[in-house]
Formats: sequence, C-alpha cells, structure tokens
Amino acid sequence: MLISRALYFFLSLLILVSCAKDNIENTSIKEKSLELQVLEAYDIGKDALEGGDVLFAAKKFNEVETLFPQSDLAPRSALMAAYSYYTQDYYADTIAELDRFLRVYPFHKDIPYAHYLMGISYFEQIVDEKKDLQSIKNAKIKFDFILNKYPNTEYALDAEFKMSLINDILASKEMYIGRYYFDRKKWISAINRFRTVIDDYDTTIYTAEALHRLVEVHYTIGLIEEAEKYAQLLGYNYGSSEWYQNTYSLFNENYKIRKKSRLQDIKKKNKKRLKRFRALFE
Repeated sequence: MLISRALYFFLSLLILVSCAKDNIENTSIKEKSLELQVLEAYDIGKDALEGGDVLFAAKKFNEVETLFPQSDLAPRSALMAAYSYYTQDYYADTIAELDRFLRVYPFHKDIPYAHYLMGISYFEQIVDEKKDLQSIKNAKIKFDFILNKYPNTEYALDAEFKMSLINDILASKEMYIGRYYFDRKKWISAINRFRTVIDDYDTTIYTAEALHRLVEVHYTIGLIEEAEKYAQLLGYNYGSSEWYQNTYSLFNENYKIRKKSRLQDIKKKNKKRLKRFRALFE
C-alpha cells in the first residue's frame, strides 16, 4: 500500500514536471517566434522603403512597435515610419509620427533628429510666403529650438542655414506689405513694416532696400531730417549698393528742385525790386 502511494506520487510529480517543461518550452518558442516576427516585419519595412512603397513600409514599422514595444527596435521603427512618410512628401503624416515619438520616447538619443526632421517637414511646405505663414512660423520655432538646445549637433549647422532662409522669407513678406501701403499712401503702416525689417531681420538681403524705403517715405511726407538719418545709415552700411544709389539720386533730384525753386524766388524778388526802382522815376 505504501509502495503504491509512493509510486502514485512519483508519477504525479513526473507529470507535473513534464507539463512545466512543456510550458517553458512553449513560452520560449512563443517568445522566439515574437522576436522573429518583429525582425521580419522590420526587414520587410526596410525593403519596402528602399523599393519606394512608403505607405506599406510605414505600416510594417508601426507593426514592429506594436508587436514588441519594449524592444530597442520600437523607437527606431517609429522614426523609420516618420522618415518613410517624409521621403514621399507626406508631411502631415511625418509630423504626426514625430510628434508621437517625442511624447512616447522623450529621453531617446535620437530626440534631436526628431526635432530636426519635424522642422524640415514644416520648411518643405513653404511655397508662398504670403500664404504659408503658419508653416514658416513652425519651422522657425523648431530650428530655433535646435540651435538653442542642441547647438553642437550635426543638425545645428543646417538649422542655422534654414533659419537665415526663413528670415529672408519673413523679411520679404514685410517688404511686400510695406510697398503695398506705400503705394496707397498709408505712410505710418508702411514705415512700421520697413522698420520691422530693420529691427528684426537686419541680416537679410532686404535691409538695404528697407532703409531706402524709409528714406523715401519720410522724404515724401516732409520729414527731411528723418530721411537724412536713414540715408546716412544706408550710406554707412551699404554705400556700394544700388539702393544707396537710388537714395542719392532721390536727394540729388530734390536738391535740384529746391535749388531751382530758390532761383525762381530770387528772380521774382529781383523783378519786384526792379519795378519799385522804376516807379521812382515815373
């Protein structure tokens, strides 16, 4: 009886061990299978991206992140999905993926790249400075962030270059509106726009023209001293530019007009004196 019990206990233990072993093996197989699925999906995504099927590539990269969110491939796949959209100008999808990446992986080593790619995605949408103001502003915010937060990264140099282009675009917009106001004799509004170029975008290609326009406006409304102040500033900084030549011509032309006017006044006075002199002998 005791032997039977012992035999029964031994058999039960053997069955339990066998089941546990099967469970361990099955779990290992499942884990291996999941890891293989992840790697396979990632490789398929890469092949699809290289083949130009960016939508399918992005789908496979998203699948990697969903299957194995704790793996090292998860954040990389999120960035690859964003890049896939970017390669075919799907900028809204790119920005959405990058925005999610920044929220989900805030401490990842590729955070600077995510900000840079987002800035580029905004920048690439700029077609007309008169219409795409929001894209311009968003790109400027991103590139300015990179220059301040990650000045020593490889992305900072290009961000600085893009910032100079953006400032040129914004200055161009101010000049366009300023000229519009000038043509319609809205002097104060025109002055404000040209001043914005001088104050906020003084390193752009429009600075010399803005100074000339300020001379032109002030001269037109009779503020000669203000006009001369801006003319001196233009001559000091851009003496060899065409805009300084235009300003010089403006002053020179008005000088001739004023000189001619003074000569006419002198002639009139002389005539009056002559008439008075003749009246003495009549």
